[in-house]
Amino acid sequence: MKRLFDFTAALIGLIVLSPVLIIAMIAVWLQDYCNPLYIPLRVGKDEKDFKMIKLRSMVMNADKNKVDSTSSNDSRITAVGRTIRKLKLDELSQLWNVLVGDMSLVGPRPNVRRETDLYTAVEKKLLTVKPGITDFSSIVFADEGDILANSKDPDIDFNQLIRPWKSRLGIFYIENRSFLIDLKLIFLTVLLAIDRQKALNAVSAMLEELKAPADLVQVAKRQTQLVPQPPPGATELVTSRNL
Repeated sequence: MKRLFDFTAALIGLIVLSPVLIIAMIAVWLQDYCNPLYIPLRVGKDEKDFKMIKLRSMVMNADKNKVDSTSSNDSRITAVGRTIRKLKLDELSQLWNVLVGDMSLVGPRPNVRRETDLYTAVEKKLLTVKPGITDFSSIVFADEGDILANSKDPDIDFNQLIRPWKSRLGIFYIENRSFLIDLKLIFLTVLLAIDRQKALNAVSAMLEELKAPADLVQVAKRQTQLVPQPPPGATELVTSRNL
């Protein structure tokens, strides 16, 4: 049922949104006359690589510096790219990945192998399902770029401030997933673009209803400052991405 819903919704979404995506692609191409698509490798279900389709929001070859986490004031982001990121158009293009079966509409966000190689045994559970366009953490940490703004090392700050919660929220989703929860998360992802606080309140209420740990419910409200945490299954902070 999930695959049928994913396929149907992705097909309809691509048809309806194709004019917007085509205009965005033309705008990206006109700024530097380079490929408007960015097709990076991500790690999917069963730790298999797949090519994720994104509208390019950065300068060409931006990933050659091997910095994977992006702050809102990252100098690699282009002028058109800032609008693309603000409107989440780079995420909508991933409907193609949903259509062909690499991803689901709802599921843990896919990551680069440099990050998944750091996963603890507990976090490996995130790689037992198809990654998704949205989930609990996508709503809670929609402002990831702002969290990392002015960071001296965005990748380490991501691993200390965001990864612990994103991983726990992803695992909680896997352990409690259902078609109804997927529908609610899709609705709240749309609501996020209209009223972020209402979306956050609704996510925290969902987590509380599903009897999530109190600290997950609290972080979903995003009313307190994030502090460094070890990822689930670890006892020490991540201080290096060198294995």
